Amino acid sequence: MSISISARFAFHLFEPTDLLLQFEAADLPEQKVLSAKTRLAPALHVARVPAHNAIGERIWVRAEGAYAVSYEAAVEVNRIAPDLASLAMVDPHALPGEAVEYVFDSRYCQADRMHGFVMDRFGHLEGGAKVLAMRDWIADNFHYEPGVSDANTTAMDTFVERRGICRDYAHVMIALARAATIPARYVSCFAPGVSPQDFHAVAEVFLADPATPEGGAWYLVDPTGMADPAQTAKIGIGRDAADVSFLTTFRHSRFEFSEVNVKETT
Repeated sequence: MSISISARFAFHLFEPTDLLLQFEAADLPEQKVLSAKTRLAPALHVARVPAHNAIGERIWVRAEGAYAVSYEAAVEVNRIAPDLASLAMVDPHALPGEAVEYVFDSRYCQADRMHGFVMDRFGHLEGGAKVLAMRDWIADNFHYEPGVSDANTTAMDTFVERRGICRDYAHVMIALARAATIPARYVSCFAPGVSPQDFHAVAEVFLADPATPEGGAWYLVDPTGMADPAQTAKIGIGRDAADVSFLTTFRHSRFEFSEVNVKETT
């Protein structure tokens, strides 16, 4: 499956400011970047660095004044999406090092406060079946509503309000999974089914890998129901949104706009 991606965003920096960008589709075994063109406005400094867990790249920029970014890419996605319900949980003592950090609380995902709810609501289920039940519970009980959350909204806030956007849905999914000791991480991505079109966010959980005895693998889960894993291009991953924002500024700035368009191609 191939998708075409175009993205533009702009902002204003009131003084020389360092910022961190992450908006390009990552080149991974399950997704191949066929072509890509990134245009950055002139800056005082630009440097590329590996992103979290070496999935994708971040771009350090130091600039001042009006700043614009544009990106175009074609990505072939070859991700195998197994039936999650058939996948077992990986016992905590068998987790590899790469997965361990994703069972802990993080800035936006307070899993410790979800233990009681997860036990009462999903305690009778195991592994992938439990993950799917969590996904479906969020989809059935939350209302997708832009503008009701901000950069301070946590999974617990969204759990109480029962509304938000993809970022909030992903945070709740991650917190619920971690509360069940299933490693879960945040994934920023592009997907053609997202409405309104924008940078999208989903969760990814670590479960048993049928192809590797006693091994595990990461599987995409989207509680909004908008992104098909077979059509989803990852940008990057992290503990939560703080690790993988497409734009992080380290002084005061004014965001101007963003436009994203993702289409399935033949």
